[in-house]
Amino acid sequence: MEINNEIVDKIASLSKLLFSGEEKEAIKNDMNKMLDFVGKLEEVDTAGVEPLIHMSDEVNVLRPDVVEYTISQAEALKNAPSRDSTYFKIPKVLKS
Repeated sequence: MEINNEIVDKIASLSKLLFSGEEKEAIKNDMNKMLDFVGKLEEVDTAGVEPLIHMSDEVNVLRPDVVEYTISQAEALKNAPSRDSTYFKIPKVLKS
């Protein structure tokens, strides 16, 4: 499969991107290189190779849960630029 301007335009439209002429050529070249790389991978003989499900045999390796010192609510609010009693005050994000 060869990447052409039509495919780049369709991908740009789907991703809501705009490319100039130079950018479109660079994207087209990069995509063709990716396809060539995948084509090389398809040439590798994988007969008799078990599918890899996990990278290692380890399962759920977790660190021990240790209680550590944390700052109090008052200490956290001490450096807040704006606060309201026991809460951080932030600018409104959503309009009502």
